[in-house]
Amino acid sequence: MIVDEKELKIQMKNVPFFNYPALYAERSEVYDSTVQDVLRRGAYIMQKDLAEFEANLASYLGCKHAIGVADGTAALVFALRAAGVGPGDEVILSSHTFVATAAAVHHVGADPVVCDCLPDSMMDPDSAERMISDRTKAIMPTQLNGRTCDMERLMAICENHSLEMVEDSCQAMGARFNGTPAGLFGKVGSYSFFPAKTLGSFGDGGAVVTNSDEAAALIRQMRDHGRNPRGKVTLWGHNGRLDNLQAAVLNVKLAHYDEAITRRRAIAAIYQDRLNNLNSLRLPPAPDSDPRRFDIFQNYEIWAEDRDNLRTYLADHGVGTILQWGGWMLHQFDDLEMRSDAPFAEDFSKHFMMLPLHHMLSDDDVHHVCDTIIQFYQGQEA
Repeated sequence: MIVDEKELKIQMKNVPFFNYPALYAERSEVYDSTVQDVLRRGAYIMQKDLAEFEANLASYLGCKHAIGVADGTAALVFALRAAGVGPGDEVILSSHTFVATAAAVHHVGADPVVCDCLPDSMMDPDSAERMISDRTKAIMPTQLNGRTCDMERLMAICENHSLEMVEDSCQAMGARFNGTPAGLFGKVGSYSFFPAKTLGSFGDGGAVVTNSDEAAALIRQMRDHGRNPRGKVTLWGHNGRLDNLQAAVLNVKLAHYDEAITRRRAIAAIYQDRLNNLNSLRLPPAPDSDPRRFDIFQNYEIWAEDRDNLRTYLADHGVGTILQWGGWMLHQFDDLEMRSDAPFAEDFSKHFMMLPLHHMLSDDDVHHVCDTIIQFYQGQEA
């Protein structure tokens, strides 16, 4: 039996969707030293490491306040409350987002309303505007996959209808639209530091960012059981503080963050160059394809013909892929009874998938993914 050398090479390579052990191995000695320092000091909750990280994050983003919180969902809840969203209100979301976005709205007593997305996975501004009612309090776009929505259009809608802008920027820390960082268009914005995020901790974590002194004070109080600076409880709060150990780790990672983003953008450029001519795929916009946007490529989400068979073929050749959030769109959660209109998202859910993209991938890894995809579609497009 004659074995094709190219096929053998494709079969032997292994590219998991995300390499969690490599997160630690990348700078293991620095992380060990950082963790040991925190442990030796007994600095577990609300210590100087958290304050330093918050100051460094605010400086990196160019905002007045960055408040570390327990996770991305807590960040969304606190941001909504700081924007004045509460019982009886409606908040418009894109169908293409994690359920936490809608859950945060529910947990402040408001109703999530679901609009459609566009081919680049982002909120459709026209659909969002059509879903506005006399109860609408805010629009909450998800800055998905490291890309920003059309914030010029969405901010104009908010202004025209007197609505709050509250961003779910959990996947887009460092992304920009017309020079403004994701998370800083409205009064408050939010980030997640889940391990697989562009800036990921070794557990859960998140942050709320704002230029409002009033909002910052409220968020700091809400994350610490409602206690004010004198320790008196003056409102119902949460146990929503960012763990000090995770803050110390994030401080290390933040110092190398731009390097990681540069690498992600380089990987996206390889995918664009190798796969752009396949008629069976629709790729996300290439780096620098839109002068208004700076994308950090948290994920590389594609539209694929014959998606399920492609995923099986990639898995058989050592390439890990996932369907974001298990393949579900918000409007498909019938039991949650959300008002929705998302026809494009319905079709998109049958085709979308994510390829490996993180800064620890080598060029050989990325080319292996491309070679395997091209081989799968060979013959189909001849």
